[in-house]
Amino acid sequence: MTDQAVDTGGVQLSGHAATEGHFLGRTRELKELRADIERAGLDTLSGKKAPRARVLLIAGRPGSGRTALAEEFVRQVAGRYRDGVLRVRLGEPDGTPVPVERAAGELLAALGRPVPPGAGDDDLSATLREALAERRALLLLDDAAGAEQVDALLPDTPECLVVAVSAGPLTGISDVRPCTLGGLDTKSALDLLTCHTGSVRITVDPRSAEGLVEACQGQPAALILAGGWLAARPKSAVADLAKQLHAEGDDGSPLSRIFRLVHATLPSAAARILRLISLAPAGLVDPHTASALAGCSIGAARTTLDDFVALGLLRTVPSPLPQYEVPGCLQPLLRAAAEAHERPAELQLARARMLERTVRLLQSCRAITETDNPQAREKLQGMPRALRFATPRAAADWLRARRPALLASARLAVADGELDTLARRLMSQLVRAMVAHFGTQGAAPDLYGIHQLVLDVAERRDLPREKAAALLNLADVDARTGRTAEALVRYRAALDAGREANDPYATGRAMESVGGAHLELGDYDRAADWFGRALAQRQARDERADAARLYGRIATAHTYAGRYGEAQRGWRAAAAGHRKNGDVAASARALSELARVQEYAGRPEESLRTCQEAVEWARRADDARLQAALQLRLADTLEHLGDPAAARLHRAAAERILEEEPGDRDAEAEHGANTCEIRSAPAED
Repeated sequence: MTDQAVDTGGVQLSGHAATEGHFLGRTRELKELRADIERAGLDTLSGKKAPRARVLLIAGRPGSGRTALAEEFVRQVAGRYRDGVLRVRLGEPDGTPVPVERAAGELLAALGRPVPPGAGDDDLSATLREALAERRALLLLDDAAGAEQVDALLPDTPECLVVAVSAGPLTGISDVRPCTLGGLDTKSALDLLTCHTGSVRITVDPRSAEGLVEACQGQPAALILAGGWLAARPKSAVADLAKQLHAEGDDGSPLSRIFRLVHATLPSAAARILRLISLAPAGLVDPHTASALAGCSIGAARTTLDDFVALGLLRTVPSPLPQYEVPGCLQPLLRAAAEAHERPAELQLARARMLERTVRLLQSCRAITETDNPQAREKLQGMPRALRFATPRAAADWLRARRPALLASARLAVADGELDTLARRLMSQLVRAMVAHFGTQGAAPDLYGIHQLVLDVAERRDLPREKAAALLNLADVDARTGRTAEALVRYRAALDAGREANDPYATGRAMESVGGAHLELGDYDRAADWFGRALAQRQARDERADAARLYGRIATAHTYAGRYGEAQRGWRAAAAGHRKNGDVAASARALSELARVQEYAGRPEESLRTCQEAVEWARRADDARLQAALQLRLADTLEHLGDPAAARLHRAAAERILEEEPGDRDAEAEHGANTCEIRSAPAED
C-alpha cells in the first residue's frame, strides 16, 4: 500500500505519510486475534482433534480498516506458518461475490499447482484441499460475502489458519468468533490525521481535531480523506474542514459526506477523471486506462492518479508497472457521482475508448512476439510510440500485471449480452496475446473462462456461428486435459451449431474433431466414419491439403482397429495427395506410416521398400529428424529379415544424422522406439 489505503485502513501507513509499515491503533483487536489462535475449540474441549483449519473472522463495514487489520495481524503471525501466506479477494468491486472456482484457481496458482481448465467448484475445492493437506499455511480471504465462499476454500488440516474478512458473521462455519470493528479510538484517529497534516494544526486546535474525528465517527476511510484534503491545503485549519463538513448536513455516512466535499473541491478535469475511473475493470486503473476513459494524455492521467493517491482516493498496487486500485468503500460513491454528473452517452463513449485502447495494447503485446513476421512488424511500427512495447519481456510483464483487469474487461464486455465489434476484438486479441506469451497450455484456465463467456452470450442471443466457435474452443481444452467424453459432447453441439449457421469451416472442423474424440475413446469404427464424413466435405470444397491429411486420419483409425489393408490404402492416398499438393515432407511422413502398417501386416519386404522410398522423400524435404527415424526403422526391419550387418549400417547412418542435430537425439531415439508400438500416434494424427 502507498499512503493511506482507504478500504484497508485500520490503519496501515506507508509512503510519504509515515514510516514504512507503521500501523495505528487496534491494539485490543490484535491481542484478541492472537489469543483466538490458541483458544481451545469445541472439538478440543470434547476430546477430538480439530478436523479443519481454524477460522478467524474480522467483521466490519467497508472503510472500517478491516483489511488493514487483517494484513497487520497476518504480518505479525506469518512466521508461525512455514509455507507462507496465500491471499485472495472474494468480492468484485461492485460487491458481486467472486465464483469459488476462480478463487480456488488463484490460490492453486499461488501454490504453483496446475489449475485444471474447466474444472468445477467441487473439483477445484478438492484439489486445493489436497494441495494444502501437508502444508502449514496462512490464508487471508478478503471481502467474503458469506460462509459458503469461505467453507469451499477451507483446508482440511488444523495446521493451517484462515483469516476471513467480511461485513458480517459467517453463519454456518462452526467455532468462529468475530472480531467486530467500530471506529478508531480518539488517540489513534488523531495520530492518523497528524500523519497527513503534521502536528501543528492538530495541537493548536485540539478541540476542532477531536470534533473532526467525531464527525468522521472514527472511520479510517473518512479520516484518510479528511487528512488528504487538509494535506493538499496547508494553509487551511482543521476547523475549516469541520465547518464545511457541518455545512454538508447529516445526509449519508461520514465517508459519503467527506467524499462529496473532496470531489467538489477538485479541479473539473480531475473530478471528471475520478468519476470515470469507476468504469475501470476490477477497480484497477493504470495511466492508459485513465487516459482512454477521460480522453487526455497518458502523462496527465498519471499525474492525476498520483494526486489521487496523495488525497487517499486511490492506492498503488505493488507492480513493476504503474497501477492503482480504487478502494472498495469508494466504488459505490464513484459510481453514484458518475451517474449524477455524466450523461449515459458519455459513459458509453468512455467505455468504448477504454476498450479500444485495451484492444490496441493487446495487438501490440502480441505483435512484439512476431519478430519474423513482416506484416506484424509493419503494423507495430505504425502504432503510436505510447502503445508499443520495447521488448517481448516488457509486453509479457504488462500482460501479467494487467491480467486481472483484462479478464474483468472480458467479463464486462459481454455482461450486457452484446457481442459488438469492440467486444469481439477484445476477446480475440486477449486470447491471441495470452497464447503468444504464455502458450496454449499455460493460458488454458483463463482461455476456458473467456470461451465460456462467449458461449453464454451466443446462446442467450441465438448466435449459432459464435456458439459453434466457442464450443469448438472449449471442447479443444477439454480434449487436451483428458476430458474426452465431455469434449465429444461439445464437438457434437458445435457441429449442430455450425450446420445451423451454414458455416462450412465449423462444420468440417467439428466432424473431424468428433472423429478424433472417438479415436481417443477407442471407438475406431465411428472414428473412421466421422473422418470419412469430414473428408467428403473437404473434397466437395476442393480443399486438397485437408483432404490428404484426413486420409491419414482414416488410415490411423483402421490401423488401431487392425484393418491393415484399409489402413494401407489410406496412407497411400495421403502420400499421393500430399505429393500433388507439393508438400514433400508430409508425403514422406505418410510413406513412413505406410511402411509401419506394412510391417504390422507381416509384409517386411514391402515395408523395407516403402521405408527406403520414404527416406528419399525425407531427404528431398531436408527433414533430418524424419530421416533419422526412418533409418532406425529400416534397421529394425532388416534385423527382422535376418540381415544384422545392414541393420548396423542404417543405425550408424541414423547416429550420424543425430550428431548433426544434437538437440534432437533423445527425441529421435524415442520416436524410433515408438514406431514399433501399434498404439503409438502416427505423425498424420
